[in-house]
Amino acid sequence: MEPARSPMTHSDDNEIEKPLDPATERVRRKLVRLLGVSIGIMVIAVMAVLGAVVYKVSSGSGGARLQPKAEMAIAIPAGAEVVETSLDGDRALIRIRTARGMRLLLVSLADGGILVSYALSGG
Repeated sequence: MEPARSPMTHSDDNEIEKPLDPATERVRRKLVRLLGVSIGIMVIAVMAVLGAVVYKVSSGSGGARLQPKAEMAIAIPAGAEVVETSLDGDRALIRIRTARGMRLLLVSLADGGILVSYALSGG
């Protein structure tokens, strides 16, 4: 005797599926088309985001960049001799020798103004 089967199970895996009626087939095709369009839009959006990230990373820190100037005047004391310079972002540290001793000048590269002046003592 064959066991009873519930109506929800398939009787045979090799059974050929019946074709869908035309209205259901049209709905299925519309859904497949919608799925394809949605996936395409998502791929384009992900590529745009990745492009923006790569652009932002490759363009530097993203902060205000200094515009190169042909010439900038920095006011150091008359008769002073520049001994050493060091750059740090938008600032420069200049070590000068004056008649009164060594000094450090912290200079803004944006406008050439002296931000701070340090006197170096010998002791």
